[in-house]
Amino acid sequence: MSCKLFFWNVRGLNDPSKHQTFINWLNSHKPILGAILETHIKELSLVQLMSTLCRGWHYQSNHLSDKDGRIVLIWKDPVKLRVITQSRQLITCEITLPACASFLFTAVYASNLSEERTDLWVELLSLHSSLDLGTKIWLLGGDFNQILHRSEHSAFNDNSSMANIYEFRDCLLQLGVFHLRYQGATHTWSNKQPSIPVAKKLDRCLINDNVITAFPHATATFLPTETSDHSPCLIDLAFQLPKAGTQPYKFQNYLTKHPSFTEVVREAWFEAGSFCVNLASLCWKLKCLKKTLKQLNRENYSNIVDRVKEQGGLGVKDLYSWNRATRFWYDNWSPFGNLTNYLNASTRPLVTSRTTLTPLLEDWESRKMQLRLPCLTMIIGISHLKEQSSS
Repeated sequence: MSCKLFFWNVRGLNDPSKHQTFINWLNSHKPILGAILETHIKELSLVQLMSTLCRGWHYQSNHLSDKDGRIVLIWKDPVKLRVITQSRQLITCEITLPACASFLFTAVYASNLSEERTDLWVELLSLHSSLDLGTKIWLLGGDFNQILHRSEHSAFNDNSSMANIYEFRDCLLQLGVFHLRYQGATHTWSNKQPSIPVAKKLDRCLINDNVITAFPHATATFLPTETSDHSPCLIDLAFQLPKAGTQPYKFQNYLTKHPSFTEVVREAWFEAGSFCVNLASLCWKLKCLKKTLKQLNRENYSNIVDRVKEQGGLGVKDLYSWNRATRFWYDNWSPFGNLTNYLNASTRPLVTSRTTLTPLLEDWESRKMQLRLPCLTMIIGISHLKEQSSS
């Protein structure tokens, strides 16, 4: 199921020329919940417009607090939404998604007047305290109508007062929220005047620490403005991270049991250079070390099946003396624990004395055995050992 949310300052949704674009946008991105900002929809027209634009959606507005319905929430089944509080500049609700932890979402449409935005900051701080939002999963999204840094204004005037910026920063610091990682446009609003272009970052998706814990892959994307002067923000709570082009650096844990492991690592590390001052040199060292560890694995643990065949199978004597590293396999990979526990167990052997390695390998895919090949070899030898002990 989709776990996509959005918020978008549409700059008026009662304009018929914007209707089809909005419908197409919903059908294209398939969100299940959203906040439409600056709708300019009167309460008497809300039912008719929602039945046209959002057929099959539930909706809730803040017309009780503002006659223009500055914020309209829409959602689809099976999402459950409960409005907790609303005002002229925000709506806070509890959202429940199937198979997910419920969370709080605050849709914000801040005034373009600094005095009223100050009231919004105070309201958010009061909300944070009264609902104990520091302990809950809390996500805020919308048009805050305020930059946070000078770089968020394409034509920032150094003579401008920084008071509003500092005030906004202080509010976010006290709320304990920060930006959700995002991609797309940095400046989410533009005046769309080619002769005197101005762009700012006014739209934000803010979260607290609990959101990262509940939705570790959540990502926001600021998309093209379409018919508005604001970029819509699409939030994916279950974003699938792309796979890296190269495999991550790793090696088999059993190599650490080899007596020469520490010495081999030390020699390879220093042969790759004395110092490691940046990521490039670190990657080079790891690449050299990986080659050395592959060689260690190949010389001591490769072709184990062939080695067993060359020795004509594993007897009691072979089991203890064949290779110093084999002890690790039957002590750590055996489903029965270590060798002593296996011999003392009443569990019936998985492999009989007449079993050979060839049919086990041929039947590998059909049985879907969750044992590694070295472990199979050890079990065969252990089974022989147990039968000889019982006889």
